[in-house]
Amino acid sequence: MNSIISIASIALMLIGAGTAVGLADRRNFGLGWLLAAAVLVVVNDGLLTNFYGALPDMIPGAAWNWQGKGLALVVTLGIAALPGFGWQRAGLTLRHAPGSVRACAPVAVIYVLFFVALAVAFPGDDASAETLAFQLTMPSLEEEAFYRGLLLLVLGEAFRGRWRWLGVEWHWGALLSCLLFGLAHAFGYGDSGFSFDAITMALTTVPSGLAVWMRLRTGSLLLPVLLHSAGNSISLLI
Repeated sequence: MNSIISIASIALMLIGAGTAVGLADRRNFGLGWLLAAAVLVVVNDGLLTNFYGALPDMIPGAAWNWQGKGLALVVTLGIAALPGFGWQRAGLTLRHAPGSVRACAPVAVIYVLFFVALAVAFPGDDASAETLAFQLTMPSLEEEAFYRGLLLLVLGEAFRGRWRWLGVEWHWGALLSCLLFGLAHAFGYGDSGFSFDAITMALTTVPSGLAVWMRLRTGSLLLPVLLHSAGNSISLLI
């Protein structure tokens, strides 16, 4: 029940903040798309938690949530393939905008250095082979496909106003997707009530913003996935 209250609260925060922003520019606001984004956030959380333990564990003995991440990734890809969405529109393509990979090189370096600094400041324990395999694959594939792919696409439809900054077309949905990614890691509900870790929020929102910029600049999730994998595993390798 605690997990359900937590994700419901995040969805309500998205609807409340999104509606407030949208009403300031009603001509470019799609409430239906915003509600769809909130539903996707709830569904994604349900899949990640194996519907809060209702699904049987099909990978006994695993130390990491391969099943939940795998289910969430498959469903994200399936929804993104539906008419009205499309893999390419969601960034699920290897094609990049001309010259965008070179333009992303400095940002990619900043992204990696950010995680190197974290690894030096907070060294981790020796990692098992399963831990390394998981961190190199599942978080980056699932989270980028959802947050910087499908969810970003839906929120981009909810907020159709655009402004150009740092070489990309931004919209309110891009900013909200970063905040949602941070809340997914920093916000929760437990026996003592609601909790929020500002440091975790910052440490997840900053790289999320860099990943969104690269996704918008290139039109592809490839660089965000590769860098996310690197970021998750750097502390395990140095």
